[in-house]
Amino acid sequence: MQRMFNVAILAVAVVACPHTLAAQGNSASQVFPGTDWQRWEKPEAAGYPSSALGTAEQMLYKLPTTSMMVVVSGKVAYTYGDVGQVSYLASARKSILSMLYGKYVANGTINLDRTLGELGIEEDSGLLPIEKTARVRDLLVASSGVYHPAGSPGGDESNVPPRGSHQPGKYFLYNNWDFNVAGAIFERMTGKRIFEVLEADFATPLQMQDFQGSRQRMMGFQNQSRYLAYHMFLSGRDMARLGLVMVRGGRWNGKEIVPATWVQESTRERWKPSELSGPFKNGPSGYGYFWWTPTSRTTPEWQGAFLASGAFGQYILALPALDMVIVHRRAVTDEFAVARNLGKTNVEPPRMSASDFLKVADVIVSARCNGPC
Repeated sequence: MQRMFNVAILAVAVVACPHTLAAQGNSASQVFPGTDWQRWEKPEAAGYPSSALGTAEQMLYKLPTTSMMVVVSGKVAYTYGDVGQVSYLASARKSILSMLYGKYVANGTINLDRTLGELGIEEDSGLLPIEKTARVRDLLVASSGVYHPAGSPGGDESNVPPRGSHQPGKYFLYNNWDFNVAGAIFERMTGKRIFEVLEADFATPLQMQDFQGSRQRMMGFQNQSRYLAYHMFLSGRDMARLGLVMVRGGRWNGKEIVPATWVQESTRERWKPSELSGPFKNGPSGYGYFWWTPTSRTTPEWQGAFLASGAFGQYILALPALDMVIVHRRAVTDEFAVARNLGKTNVEPPRMSASDFLKVADVIVSARCNGPC
């Protein structure tokens, strides 16, 4: 099938000055999408020659990309494929849960220092005393020290230490037990369902174009853990709205969606790449509160960048220094997502790795004009 793409423009600058890094702050002149996205008219006006897109496009042709979208200064600069297609987010859901936490941490509803024991988190086979001392904040950095089998696939299942072998907060393991329990804790402490809050706090105020509340669902192995995964199904252009609100310090058209302090805290690197375990050790990114931190990129354009990452190629890259968001999708069917989460398939589609995605992003970022195009 021929891939559809539309080259509108690639730009990385504010409207007033397309050749400088985006100014920080929440200016009243900032552009936000309404019921639909605005688009840049031509690349040269935004500081990009049209020819600069060629290399990135050629890379996408050879990769399992179904869509990609670049947003600069609140307007669409580039699209490839069907950015309105709704699909499974896989582990990119975890960064969105981190966003949901922000409001409730700020108002005191969620206390990150409460322990699993205090919150009554238990498993049918029991948790060890040391495991019950894990705090909510330990789960948010994949460091609970609880190595109970997870209720869904997708974690690092090849490097799991023995139960009780690590103090909470001292050892990173990309463990879906932590991620799923963080969702259960959110619901227990707020008294609200994750998907209801996703719709009320994000989909409605951000005017998501393709959000379907009925499509969001809990999935996982019913007999392995009490805590299943809160899976999300969104379109690329709605993922871009989430990225934009984070790039803008949590604000949307003058309204606070995510507290600015939480944007800073949640995206701050807490584990360096060298401190991670398994396949993530010495990789391109460290880890914050459910956000990856691509600190291997050290140029000014990448300062403060953070990334949501999901299996097969679901990415939201936020580049605050450029007021830029890049969303990448490798869409899979709902049927496959359900089968995967029930352990009923061993056949997986091709994946777009985070390393390959970041290489594409490098090409896009480096194409920025340092002077008039």
